[in-house]
Amino acid sequence: MPEAREKFATQVESELLSGLRELARQEGRQIQALVDEALADLLEKHHSGRPRPHVMRAYQASHPRFGPLYKKLAQ
Repeated sequence: MPEAREKFATQVESELLSGLRELARQEGRQIQALVDEALADLLEKHHSGRPRPHVMRAYQASHPRFGPLYKKLAQ
């Protein structure tokens, strides 16, 4: 059985909404699906206290090239 859904209203900057509409069109998805994904990502980020797996993969992939820079920035 699908999870219960609730309606809510909010306001966003016109530019953000325009970008969201374009992304939904490009991906062939509903705006609601993108909003659900964005809210889930935000809550996960705040609750976990750890970087998300895809962020760590990107960091690790960039480390061979930028490792020395990361060390300097950490100092």
